[in-house]
Amino acid sequence: MPRTPRTTNTAARDADMLDQTVTAVRAAGSALRERFGEVVPYRTREELMHALAGNDDAALDILRPRLTQLRPDAGWVEDELDGGALPDGEWWVVDPAEGNVNHLHALPEWAVTATLVRDNQPVLTVVHLPMTGDTYTATAGAGAHLDGRPLRVSQTTDLGLSIVATSQARPDEDATVVRRVGSSITAMLFDALVVRAAVPATLHLLNVAAGRADAFWQFAGARADLLPGALLVTEAGGRISDAQGRPWTPQSESFLASAPGIHTEAVATLSR
Repeated sequence: MPRTPRTTNTAARDADMLDQTVTAVRAAGSALRERFGEVVPYRTREELMHALAGNDDAALDILRPRLTQLRPDAGWVEDELDGGALPDGEWWVVDPAEGNVNHLHALPEWAVTATLVRDNQPVLTVVHLPMTGDTYTATAGAGAHLDGRPLRVSQTTDLGLSIVATSQARPDEDATVVRRVGSSITAMLFDALVVRAAVPATLHLLNVAAGRADAFWQFAGARADLLPGALLVTEAGGRISDAQGRPWTPQSESFLASAPGIHTEAVATLSR
């Protein structure tokens, strides 16, 4: 996903919109933090879905009106599990509670994300971690930042010395994809230094953008869990492709983000 050249007017407009998006995402994060605490019990899939929806709705009640006011003509992606290409034009791709199941289990690894997509290219993203207060931002062509500090990917050139990570795209993933995930983890256990496997994907991608991890891969996946990190990693100097090294789009069946120095090795491992 190459950087997108921007005109001066577009850059100024997106920079102003980024600040307002940060305010909206942080407000939604505060609402979710107020709901965070004890483990939420559930005994059935229906009870689980109800609890997840409660968090989503609490954040969306804040995000939807504010982001719609920012870009009234932009479309809105209703389902954060949706994948594939979007129609032309601008779209808000939002995950109101990325890592929602962690929130329900009183685990701190969750976030609120909002990404503006223009003609199927992410041009602006905000990822806020309410439990730490950290806010990651990126605009196309203007770099990636953590609370205003520039981010750069790792300079490692040896997969054997690298921390890599993966995540499952959906709880009820196709059996073929599940087997592919398992075999890829096994391959990486042989070739990488440390392999991490957990949800959500976005938090792993933040680590790649910040140079704390060296690569992340996933098979299948949704726009909402990959687009924010794809823009952040790209703007931090990383490489994005599918698992075979081909250009990645939201229609791709796999995803790889890595430090440039290990991308070829990572592709070789995942292609076995």
